Amino acid sequence: MQDFVISIITVSFNAEQTIERCISSVINQKFNKIEYLIIDGGSTDDTKKIINKYKDKIKIVVSEPDKGIYDAMNKGIKLATGDIIGMLNADDFFADENILSYVADAFNLHNPDVLYGDLDYVNSSNKVIRSWKSGNYIYGMFNWGWMPPHPTFYCKKSYFEKFGCYSLNYGTAADYELMARFLHLNKLSAYYLKKVMVKMELGGASNNSMYNRMKVIKNDYNAMVKNGIRFAVISILLKPLRKIPQFF
Repeated sequence: MQDFVISIITVSFNAEQTIERCISSVINQKFNKIEYLIIDGGSTDDTKKIINKYKDKIKIVVSEPDKGIYDAMNKGIKLATGDIIGMLNADDFFADENILSYVADAFNLHNPDVLYGDLDYVNSSNKVIRSWKSGNYIYGMFNWGWMPPHPTFYCKKSYFEKFGCYSLNYGTAADYELMARFLHLNKLSAYYLKKVMVKMELGGASNNSMYNRMKVIKNDYNAMVKNGIRFAVISILLKPLRKIPQFF
């Protein structure tokens, strides 16, 4: 079996309510070849104090102002030295202590360029509200509004070096744009890990007003056009419809 390292990047800003849960879910993984990086945006609450409690378990901590979440992710990618890179933001946590072992086994057995899985949305009491079942990826599915859950997205570092990191030109659609660029435009191979990998606490600013929702649609459309999504208008309409089964 290949002896590789998985780099996990956590981006945070004023995340004192959730950062400890996130960190604990990483350092308690049974897989032991983890390079853990936390990129903080210069938090003014107790986030940095909580991070410092675990500094002996974290390889790199950066705390400084940035241009937003995707700029922070790019900083982490450039600092990471692992063979495979995944993101776990401060509001997210691994579903159990074996997740990275499953990821490592899948890369060893199937050797994909990219891996992704399933995600549960939870409330502040950790009750599951929505379940995102990704399903197997077949080339062309991006044309019909499909995308994998970004917090479950793992990719070989070499492809970030070859195809670039997160673009800051697409607002909250930067993660969608990168996944479309890697999977649809550049046709990287993907493996679907049929497990709930990550739990994400509900929230976020992208959908909290009509203005923000329109910005999301515009950014999605621009990202689709840029990456050769054939039916961008149809895909825009189908993308939210695909979320309906998550509630059942």
